[in-house]
Amino acid sequence: MQTINKVYDSYEQARTAVNELESAGIPSASISVIANKQVSAKYVDHDDDTSNTAAGAGAGAVLGGGAGLLAGLGVLAIPGIGPIVAAGWLAAAAAGAVAGGAAGGMVGALVDAGVSESDAHVYSEAIRRGRTLVSVRAEGEQAERARSILDRHAPLDADRLATDYRNTGWKRFDPNAGPYEMSEVELERSRRL
Repeated sequence: MQTINKVYDSYEQARTAVNELESAGIPSASISVIANKQVSAKYVDHDDDTSNTAAGAGAGAVLGGGAGLLAGLGVLAIPGIGPIVAAGWLAAAAAGAVAGGAAGGMVGALVDAGVSESDAHVYSEAIRRGRTLVSVRAEGEQAERARSILDRHAPLDADRLATDYRNTGWKRFDPNAGPYEMSEVELERSRRL
């Protein structure tokens, strides 16, 4: 089983990619989407209150399996990232680790899914800074189809993100750091452009 991860600058790009994945027959249960709650607010109806992390992730995973993944988005809290909008297997794993008191949260869930620790730190930091992560678990031809679809929607290069972050003094994801506010997300986007 492969885990294919792509980071998108906007939630809209990720949402379009997820819809195309599902239309191509990739099961919703194989897809996860995780976004900063503030940057997804334009596209997702959610309450201002953060739900119980484990219950929220479970609801997202269950609803995502039958009604399309994005119909099952829930609001969760992940240390260092803050409130996120998420659905799918990866969101459930990250939320379960946090709710169970296990170390790692988002980084740990990504590493457990087969992502290198250095990439897991970059993906977690990207979410904290307002990007959206889409992860797909697939094998063989389905994995190649998923990778092709995800690549069509202009994902950001993880190595370039890591370099950009390090140029600002970043070393690794810090679960004690606060989430980016919308103004910081916009400043980050304009700096990167």
